[in-house]
Amino acid sequence: MITSLHALIYSDDVDATRTFLRDVLDFPFVGDSTTNDGSATGWLIFGTGPSEVGVHPTRGDSGGEVEGSRRYVEISFMCDDVAATRRDLEAKGAVFEGDIADEGWGLVTSMHIPGAGPIQLYEPRHEVAYSLPGN
Repeated sequence: MITSLHALIYSDDVDATRTFLRDVLDFPFVGDSTTNDGSATGWLIFGTGPSEVGVHPTRGDSGGEVEGSRRYVEISFMCDDVAATRRDLEAKGAVFEGDIADEGWGLVTSMHIPGAGPIQLYEPRHEVAYSLPGN
């Protein structure tokens, strides 16, 4: 039985990325003593709260035009109030790219993760799966 989701962030500066997740996003963490990557922060594994997985098509018809994208995996951080969360994180040093956009399915912004690039932060307007029984 699958018990959880493990996401990976590949970083050009693991210390900066881990410090951001630990100190700005306040993610709880455990240290993995079985691995030594030579970083100052040590190999940290972060708890990110409940999770869910959505599957999007790589091709689709949008108003008579066929649209497509490459296959890839993406992670997003979800919150209950994207504007308030953004303000709180900016006060702790987080940097965001652009304004909050209404995508219909949610309110979305892009947060820069040091050493790793942008990760989406959004307030869903769709029913969430992470609160289903069994999660």
